[in-house]
Amino acid sequence: MYFAALLARTEDGWEASDTELDDVETLSDLADLAREASTEDDTVLVLIEQEDGWFGVVRVDGEDDPRIYVSDAAAAARSSYGEILLTDELLGREPGDDDSDLDSLDLDGTEDGEPTTDDDDDSGTGAEAVPHSPVGDVEILEDLGVSAKELRTLDEDALSTIAEALGASEVLETVR
Repeated sequence: MYFAALLARTEDGWEASDTELDDVETLSDLADLAREASTEDDTVLVLIEQEDGWFGVVRVDGEDDPRIYVSDAAAAARSSYGEILLTDELLGREPGDDDSDLDSLDLDGTEDGEPTTDDDDDSGTGAEAVPHSPVGDVEILEDLGVSAKELRTLDEDALSTIAEALGASEVLETVR
């Protein structure tokens, strides 16, 4: 199950709204959606989570490029919403690199028909392109009260923990 919400910072605090990502196909679309939630080019956070899988934070400050953090790139790569966040730049790939490795992966990260064994070396499976670890800007929420160290250690209830640190837990819960 997925959950996605926008948190927009205003003069009076944070305002939350749930959001549908069905019409969002690119990071640019997501950034535009976030900018529409802000009246004064203030900070807007897009919070996305897949229950027990991964979470992502996209921060949009005015017209600046969005900043992104994803808790588990490999898990997010198997999600249509996660794929929006996993840009070539975020994964350290050159734009236009052939990512056909990812297209041929089963949901468990192995190629079609390939047996899964503990002694697999991950070569040729695309695993080197999408790590089973956090990717992105670990300092994305530093100035808002969530340190890089705290962000990297979040797992279950990550979005609630982030909202609590921002002082926005009540408004986030209203859209859950």
